[in-house]
Amino acid sequence: MSRQFGETWTYESIVGAVPGLSLPPVVAVGVQFVLFEVLLLALAWGYGLWNAVLPGTVAVAVAAVGSAFMLDLGRRTRQLDIAEVYDRLLFGSRIEVVLTLLAFAALLTYLFVADPRSSPVLLTDLLGERPPLPAVYLLLLVLWDVCYRIGTGWWTAVVAFWRSLDGEFSGTTARELRRIDRRTLGFGLVQLGLVPFIVDHPVLLWALVGHVAAVGAVTGASTLLLRRNSR
Repeated sequence: MSRQFGETWTYESIVGAVPGLSLPPVVAVGVQFVLFEVLLLALAWGYGLWNAVLPGTVAVAVAAVGSAFMLDLGRRTRQLDIAEVYDRLLFGSRIEVVLTLLAFAALLTYLFVADPRSSPVLLTDLLGERPPLPAVYLLLLVLWDVCYRIGTGWWTAVVAFWRSLDGEFSGTTARELRRIDRRTLGFGLVQLGLVPFIVDHPVLLWALVGHVAAVGAVTGASTLLLRRNSR
């Protein structure tokens, strides 16, 4: 069944808006990963940027896992008999886009202003002293993709806590909601795959680890509330 704007993630709306494109979720995520990875390898080969391949591949993989998480979460949530306001908050508010914009702006400020004032410089390590324009473009595209998934994960956790605090659920519904919360935490943990590439950059390191810890705390609280509020 087709979904209207406001009933889906922004990511789903964009994919669904492409004329003639109707891919199964697994295929859509696979195409996303392969497309970005091919571009990454082509640029690495063309400009000799082999230092960027491993961190770039991990970032592309995190974004792809995030897409799979969003599609799975959306399907599971829409199958549940819960208050409509929860769906509207989760899918229709577009708060995850606002959080993404804030995170992306903060990341760019760090990469292009704060980080070059010290050593090592992350962009220089990845793309060299004179970064090729196509490589910078792809880098920013991948970073936006990762930031969008991080923003979505954080908003999902916050809305889950509000839902668990405010509602009362049957045992079956509560069990499925706890599975959703575990998947939210699981996606947060997947993002820690980026840690090895930012250990020399404490601001990025603690921002990422702090984000994952916060998601863990909020989803953990949501799970405890679900146990209390299930009937």
